[in-house]
Amino acid sequence: MAAADGGVNREPDLILGQLHNRGILPGKMRAPLPDLDALDIEALKALILSQHEEKQRQLTELAQLRQEHQAELTARSEQIEHLRLVVEKLRRMLLGRKSEKLSIQLDQLELQLEEMEAIHAALATVPVGDAQVDTTGTKPARKPLPEHLPRQIVTHEPKESCCPECGGDLRHFGDDVSEQLDYVPDSFRVIRHVRPKFACNKCETVIEAPAPSRPISRGLAAPGLLAHVLVSKYADHCPLYRQAEIYARQGVELDRSTLAGWVGASSELLAPLVDAVRRHVLGATKLHADDTPVPVLAPGNGKTKTGRLWTYVRDDRPAGDNTAPAVWFAYSPDRKGEHPRDHLKDFTGTLQADAYSGFHHLYDTGRIREAACWAHARRKFHDIHVAHPSPTTTGAINRIGALYAIEAEVRGKPPDERRAIRQARAAPLLAELRAWMEKTLRSLSPKSETAEAIRYALSRWRALTRYVDDGRIEIDNSAAERALRAVALGRKNYLFCGSDGGGESAAAIYTLLGTARLNGADPERWLREVLSRIPDHPLSRIEELLPWNMDAERQPAAELS
Repeated sequence: MAAADGGVNREPDLILGQLHNRGILPGKMRAPLPDLDALDIEALKALILSQHEEKQRQLTELAQLRQEHQAELTARSEQIEHLRLVVEKLRRMLLGRKSEKLSIQLDQLELQLEEMEAIHAALATVPVGDAQVDTTGTKPARKPLPEHLPRQIVTHEPKESCCPECGGDLRHFGDDVSEQLDYVPDSFRVIRHVRPKFACNKCETVIEAPAPSRPISRGLAAPGLLAHVLVSKYADHCPLYRQAEIYARQGVELDRSTLAGWVGASSELLAPLVDAVRRHVLGATKLHADDTPVPVLAPGNGKTKTGRLWTYVRDDRPAGDNTAPAVWFAYSPDRKGEHPRDHLKDFTGTLQADAYSGFHHLYDTGRIREAACWAHARRKFHDIHVAHPSPTTTGAINRIGALYAIEAEVRGKPPDERRAIRQARAAPLLAELRAWMEKTLRSLSPKSETAEAIRYALSRWRALTRYVDDGRIEIDNSAAERALRAVALGRKNYLFCGSDGGGESAAAIYTLLGTARLNGADPERWLREVLSRIPDHPLSRIEELLPWNMDAERQPAAELS
């Protein structure tokens, strides 16, 4: 008898062997029956009754044997499953993951505390009347800066060479000294600000240079260190408590709550620059949009809810436009369609996005035109092809690939030239592709995955082909998907945001770091320069600090693809 797995089922042989051992089935041929003709009626009855009783005994023992055999199989199955669980547990212990659940819970609490302290610090920087909120009682005691760190001495001489009151000569009688902790790539240093104090020999008027502005009022961190903390958290995806451990190994004790306060205060300081990026992005006539889920710790119960990070990208370089590219991120606690409607209330033009239903109402008035994404359409065929390759999926992928080959040739060319080439070469291919899809669909089961992929493309055909008639539009929404990669990496590394406020802070810093990258600027170098200038920079000229307007050294231009 064949077993279910294709082998030989040995169960009948095992049962027969045990029946033989119990004497139910003798090993040799049974003894011949007595001469029935010689037996009288009573003897025949006795023989039949004896045979019947023996048969019943054998059937009872056979049923009992089957029951015992099934119980043994069940026990063995349970033992196998138990051993599998033990092996998996030992593997996790071997890889250092014995306390994985506890570690995740601890990470959640650390992140929640970080972001609560960051929000607290941001609120503390907002003036109340003529004064700032006094939070000295909530801050950890500041320790002296380590003596082993190198010092950079910056001397601030007063502008006056004589007493402004009486014109008398000045004599140097002391210094006001303050220190900031700074960070240059891979090392700390201390900036020592020295302000010599002079007194008039005639009237004793004291003269000294004003104290230099700091990114955070009376804060210990210099611009370089603040930029490093922000980039480490949001670009390198290293939570603050891990940064504190790294700094401690370098002999610098920085409490996690101190780092969180710096993040919150920096976010508040940089808010006008984020708003400038938003205005620049929404001033375009074509945007790429997408969103991604972000687990957020729900207040009170320690569980997570799902927030969203929305991204809007302005990047017209593939169409030969030299306008600076930029990306704006926005956070929302859910995925309701009211959020993109609010984000884009002042935008007019073409929105290149996926088929998310929350975008659909944006196209009702005609103020915003829909352009769909061929990458999404192609991905549906690709996913099916990886699991179950077929001539249909191969044909779809190859036909869409021919459209992308044309796009590679027109990337960077002016819109009119792109439109002309697309209409001459891509339009016929698209007509053939649609006819092929419609014909193929009729031969497929309506419930098949391939049929669903074809219906996805056909139902969005006008939006998918709009790029052919407008040289400013791209074939897909890859610009937005690239912008979200940093978020996906961060989500993998530190799992979630600690609060809605943490989500908003993350959106702000992602905006600045993503925009710097799109313009070929080193994010940390640019942020360091911004943080050194912005305390004294007029808000009416905040656009001067955007990466494409800064005089800071820039990296080679970012790739378009």
